[in-house]
Amino acid sequence: MDGPTEMHNAGPEANAQLVDDEGAGVITAPTAAKHIVSPPNIVQMLEEGGQHEEIEQTQGLASHDDSGLEDCTDGDSSETMSLSTTMYPMENGRRYHALSQGKYMLPNDEAERERLDFQHELFKLTFDGEICLCPGAATAQRVLDVGTGTGIWAIEFADDHPRAEVIGVDLSPIQPIMLPPNLRFSADDFEMSWTYSKFDYVFFRQMAGCLASVPEILHEVYNNLVPGGYIEFQDKAFPIRVDDDTLPQDAALYKWSTYIIEASIALGRPINTAHTYKDLLTNAGFENVVETQFTWPQNNWPQDPKLKELGLGMCENIDNGLEAMSLFLFSHGLGWNIERIYTFLIDVRKDIRDPNVHAYWSIYVVHGQRPLSYQISPHA
Repeated sequence: MDGPTEMHNAGPEANAQLVDDEGAGVITAPTAAKHIVSPPNIVQMLEEGGQHEEIEQTQGLASHDDSGLEDCTDGDSSETMSLSTTMYPMENGRRYHALSQGKYMLPNDEAERERLDFQHELFKLTFDGEICLCPGAATAQRVLDVGTGTGIWAIEFADDHPRAEVIGVDLSPIQPIMLPPNLRFSADDFEMSWTYSKFDYVFFRQMAGCLASVPEILHEVYNNLVPGGYIEFQDKAFPIRVDDDTLPQDAALYKWSTYIIEASIALGRPINTAHTYKDLLTNAGFENVVETQFTWPQNNWPQDPKLKELGLGMCENIDNGLEAMSLFLFSHGLGWNIERIYTFLIDVRKDIRDPNVHAYWSIYVVHGQRPLSYQISPHA
């Protein structure tokens, strides 16, 4: 029997429960951290302008071949940056990573960075103020944040755990300069061979669609964890889901979510992998594998106050990131031109904000532990 699966869709005061795969028993879920935290107020953040202004559609109307390079050596990162990591290519009005070009589908410009930081607050609201659920996080001495992005998770973890050494790695050196003393960032391609010292805890968030082979990454993580070390994934599942008939399969939003899958597969980095993590971790040799599912409504259609607030935030998150999530995938993976993309997104945006559409995203959190005894990953 694999590890238990948790379903958590209730409000903030509900007790999380773990149910084993055969439904044989229910136990109270342990909390991941001991400090007291407060979940963010998404409504207040939006009212105070916490999210960036919507990107003008006209900025992306250049042809697919109209691209350039932008040199960004303005001290975004704590590392000395070379031209190979900072000569960012421009495409359709958006800026992308330079290191290992084409591996990551989303831009790294200011608008996308603001969206990612806002999305971090959605995760915190989901977890009642926490940023991770792994039971080994609180005592980890060496921590790796894979695909750290803006570095917001790593910064918060380092602040909360001052005795831990935290490393954030990403293709883009876009992280801030002012950092906790126990944190450093590295511009690196984590799909290459790892040369790190071993870690107690390796963290992945929103990395579906970024990995060519999850099993290969798990092999690297397994062999770079100390015995008893933990791995944690947090990811959104594709396609979008609905439990009634308010979003038929021919609706623009549903088709958009399936086109995202189709394009990611065509580019060799499938985005519909979150539901496979539990089995993949087990097959890779990890023990105590636990899967937890949460719900992000697409807008504020639910009656439950917490889900309504999450829906409000998710509506802004997807709406403001719609171009970022579509431009590269649809142009490179589906062969669409820019005019076709923007025309299609008009109807997608309508569905996103329609409270009569009862759609939602499933958020998977999966963590597992390397066995205490020394052994090589079974897929070496």
